[in-house]
Amino acid sequence: MHFNNDSEHYKIIGLNIKRCRESEKLTQMQLAERSQISISYLSKIEASGCDKSLSISVLNQIANALNVDIT
Repeated sequence: MHFNNDSEHYKIIGLNIKRCRESEKLTQMQLAERSQISISYLSKIEASGCDKSLSISVLNQIANALNVDIT
């Protein structure tokens, strides 16, 4: 995949997190608690127009909470 800027990366990551969360039938609150991040941070990451950056560490925490590979 080729992205023109970082905002596109963050948008795709956020959409993938939301898709996986919904697939697991988790609320944002549940995923935030499992990931040990705030609900407001998770909602910003998942927002379609958000360009909120996140660390690999946070991404790994979310992936672990969803039982998915970080990639």
